[in-house]
Amino acid sequence: MTKITIESPKITLLTCSIALIVIIILAVILVFSIQLSFPSGNKPPVQTQPFTVIPAPSVTIPVILPTFSVAPNTTVVPTPVPSGEMGIGAYVQISGTGGDGLRLRAGPGTINSPLFLGMESEVFQVREGPKESDGFTWWYVVAPYDENRKGWAVQNYLSVIADKPTSQP
Repeated sequence: MTKITIESPKITLLTCSIALIVIIILAVILVFSIQLSFPSGNKPPVQTQPFTVIPAPSVTIPVILPTFSVAPNTTVVPTPVPSGEMGIGAYVQISGTGGDGLRLRAGPGTINSPLFLGMESEVFQVREGPKESDGFTWWYVVAPYDENRKGWAVQNYLSVIADKPTSQP
């Protein structure tokens, strides 16, 4: 029987150097072939869009706010409203809601959110107005017995009463 022996290859410094040189040559050939496949001479010139620089304003226009001063120890008294007429200082009563009450709002207009529901026959004092909005006339009213119950009400559901109420509802 014949014996077969396999010898391991001997790797020498010379074979490693040759392999390294072959790899470098192949890499250089690959780089040049990639450059040749994308010619740079046929590209159209790049068009750049000109832009305009707008300088920021350098001057700030001062805002002059009016100042109001009241002499010390003076009180401003509103002009009294004739009895039975709607106006600032008049006392009004919610009426005509059929018992449903009236929504008093944060501002004049139905777009403003309701603050609370004023009950039928509840009394308020007019403090501001009139303001026109949404086809209605609005008055700012405050309950004389509770300064926290205040808001804008539609004139259609307010009736002027003659005197200041003496008791709470």
